[in-house]
Amino acid sequence: MKYTFKEYKPSKLMENHLNLGGANPDGEEINLTNLYFTRGGKPFIGVMGEYHFSRDSRGNWKRELAKMKAGGITIVSTYIFWIYHEETEGVYDFSGDNDVRAFIEDARETGLDVVIRVGPWAHGECRNGGLPDWLVQKPFEIRTNNDEYLALVRKWYSRIYDEVKGLFYKDGGNIIAVQLENEYIDGADHLAELKKIAVECGLVAPLYTVTGWNSVYGAEIPVDEVVPVFGAYVTSPWSRHTRPLGPTPHFVFNRMRNDCAIGADLIEGKDDNGWRLPYERYPFATCELGGGIQPTHHRRPIVSPMDTYALSLVKLGSGNNLIGYYMYHGGTNKIGKLSTFNESRATGYPNDYPILSYDFQAPLSEYGEVREQYRLLNMLHLFAADFGDVLAPMEAVDSVISPEPDDNSLLRYGMRTDGESGFVFINHHQQYGALDDLTDVVIDTGKVEFPPIDVKGDVSFFMPFNMRVGGNTLRYATAQPLCTDGGAYFFAKIPNVDAEYEFADGKKFTNVNDFTYNNTRIVTLDYDRARFLRRLGGVLHIGGGCDLYTMGGSVYSAENGEYECEKWNGVGFESFTINQPERIASVTIEDVSEAPFIPKYKEQLSIGGEREITWKKITADGEGGFAEINVEGDVLQLYADGELAADRFYNGETWRVPCSLIYGKECYIAVSEMKDDFYREF
Repeated sequence: MKYTFKEYKPSKLMENHLNLGGANPDGEEINLTNLYFTRGGKPFIGVMGEYHFSRDSRGNWKRELAKMKAGGITIVSTYIFWIYHEETEGVYDFSGDNDVRAFIEDARETGLDVVIRVGPWAHGECRNGGLPDWLVQKPFEIRTNNDEYLALVRKWYSRIYDEVKGLFYKDGGNIIAVQLENEYIDGADHLAELKKIAVECGLVAPLYTVTGWNSVYGAEIPVDEVVPVFGAYVTSPWSRHTRPLGPTPHFVFNRMRNDCAIGADLIEGKDDNGWRLPYERYPFATCELGGGIQPTHHRRPIVSPMDTYALSLVKLGSGNNLIGYYMYHGGTNKIGKLSTFNESRATGYPNDYPILSYDFQAPLSEYGEVREQYRLLNMLHLFAADFGDVLAPMEAVDSVISPEPDDNSLLRYGMRTDGESGFVFINHHQQYGALDDLTDVVIDTGKVEFPPIDVKGDVSFFMPFNMRVGGNTLRYATAQPLCTDGGAYFFAKIPNVDAEYEFADGKKFTNVNDFTYNNTRIVTLDYDRARFLRRLGGVLHIGGGCDLYTMGGSVYSAENGEYECEKWNGVGFESFTINQPERIASVTIEDVSEAPFIPKYKEQLSIGGEREITWKKITADGEGGFAEINVEGDVLQLYADGELAADRFYNGETWRVPCSLIYGKECYIAVSEMKDDFYREF
């Protein structure tokens, strides 16, 4: 069957139309048009990953940031939670794990730009949305232009500036953007005032972002002062009920950015106040593509690696020009001197979250373990780094066939093009269900007709047409472009599809993994090898079943052990060995007949009513490796020497806890009785 697209109608390019943009001391500028972001006058696609410094240990930052960079992240975004730094009014803490300056400097040393999300309200499943209790208890309205509130905001912003001064892009630093507030959807005047205060306090960056989602008409924002950014998650654990949810629309190509308004790229009409977000003035940018999801007590979904990868690929094919993940790296909440820092119903929020765990099922876990989506996503990130200047000006074009999210029979496809060349995107993944296999699929872009392919199994991919490779025009490839190195271009073989390359002169290569055409080298990696392809220090590496990263000029594996790896030398891949021995601790878990003590956070063990509590004793004979805990219950709490060290809401999967949390301590697991009062997938 032949699949075609609607007519491509190029948008009018707008430049210098917003009060945004800025230069560094070298004269390089970061700016934006209505279609894409620019750096040094060149279009680029940033890849942004959320990682909260205060939800990890300072000693881990450099290593974890290095893993993020190896995974293709170019920008790290991070909340600065007010409650973490001023739990008691007037008493500030920017030391240790709260040292935001040290974190930004670590990011700079790693080669990452930074977006600081300064709030004041941040959410992030943090207590009071990150606002200190003392502020919430003040006798005036917060999150408004109330003078008393704004005076405290000014003090907070000034205190942040004291910590990060000299690190902004204009100073030669790596802070390129500031996010104001979060999920503030109907107060342009307040957002404008926050930007004014931020600038006056010294928080000056090329870009200021705000949440763009709201009703079908979009959030009310100060139009010329900020960039609206959007999000998409594969499921909604904040839904109030415990029933299964229907298929998400985010696995179907659609140019609409607003999660609340799936349907068309531009909303017709206005709300009752005459408002419609002028999407056409801004590039499509995301800050919250779900790298996973945080479970609530009443809903505990499991996000698969392909869920995350397909979500990002579909949004890229739908026009996304800032790939932003929330979360990219999980974390662990701290416990304050006055309260825990997690969101809960006890503080007036609709959801209960774990006290400590903010793992989020992210590509990098709260303990730094690599998940499969980290590998899959990097295939997109490599492409964005090397071909972002080509893709960014290309606009998304709708397919003629537009399947509904619950239709498993129709092809899900999209295109980005400049009218002559471009990329075709295909998603054959739907959460919680298989799509029908399709044979003899012929994609006709209007400029190039691809040969028939079969779209089978759980896959998402994209293919180029009229792509410039070296001095040649690649008419089409039924393989996914990855990156380039000198005169070599690297592609990934698409599962169940023959890799075929045809050039403008009709010369064709089929299932040839390595060939040269007119002095241009084409290397096709099988899908499994492509998952482990990394650019480290400017050199391409392939981990032999391990995830490589570089730190301090040396190459490491995220996993300990011995691995045979490869490095591209400009001619071919040469082998080398990574050997990181580790003594894996032996772990024992045994029943305990009586409670060893009264659990410090018993209220978490009785969410929804009283529950029977049982206990396990856990020991480890060393610090190496992870304890695998397969214990069923509602809530699991791990206590080390009487202090809460880890927790989780049971979701049917193995709980992995570092043995370093257990070794040398007296440790117990409190397990509350599981009842049929939450949504489950097990």
